Amino acid sequence: MPPRTFWKGYLKLSLVTCPVAMMPAVTEGERLRFHTLNRATGNRVQRQYVDAETGKRVEDEDQARGYPRGEDDHVILEDEELDAVALDSTRTIDIQEFVPSDKIGWIWFDRPHFLLPDDAVAEEAFSVIRDAMRSTGTVGIARLVMYRRERAVMLDARGKGIVLWTLRYGDEVRDDRDYFGDVRKVKPDGEALKLVSKLIEARTADWDPRMVEDPVQDRLLELIETKRKGRKPARKSKGEEPKESGKVVSIIDALRRSIAAEKPASRKR
Repeated sequence: MPPRTFWKGYLKLSLVTCPVAMMPAVTEGERLRFHTLNRATGNRVQRQYVDAETGKRVEDEDQARGYPRGEDDHVILEDEELDAVALDSTRTIDIQEFVPSDKIGWIWFDRPHFLLPDDAVAEEAFSVIRDAMRSTGTVGIARLVMYRRERAVMLDARGKGIVLWTLRYGDEVRDDRDYFGDVRKVKPDGEALKLVSKLIEARTADWDPRMVEDPVQDRLLELIETKRKGRKPARKSKGEEPKESGKVVSIIDALRRSIAAEKPASRKR
């Protein structure tokens, strides 16, 4: 069953507008979640905001947002003041710019969402915008209030719909030159390069969602079921950390042994 729509609004390009619906493309609903309990009573515990100086609880209506301008000194901002600097419309995806689809690096992508026409009448306008982006190899850039913040979003034609990605803010993405700049340019050995290529070929398989399954969650479910039945879970012995041999290992020899140990048939799906 498809998830329930969590946002409805309008997709707009110049004078073309159509109603659309959107829902997250990913879910955390299947992830195991735990409650924090009082071990002595078995009751759940609650978190409360307390005054850092007096230790007294602060009620919801007394909580305010503050921007620090010095030690123990804040500028308090009221909700209506924050609303005044937000987008005028929180229900319209107004595409203002288009960018070649291969020019936005993966590091800017945040959360994916599925965008689709909200009724039969909207399908024509929606499909025109979608197919025009696909034929020109571009993605649309717009701004939208999502998750209580104004976000830059990217619209990418995908199949019969559009995938809308929220994009990370500029101050969230670090410049890779600060990290890769000191890495020396080393020309790899030709034979080593060929051997690694063979190793990659031996381990190449078609994409399968099972590649990203979570084995830890499966073991947690087994543990929960064991304890639910009143049994004592088996203790797992700790694995040994790899030890440094102190010997200089030839990369070529290591690669040759790696290739010899591969079983290509077992890697194919």
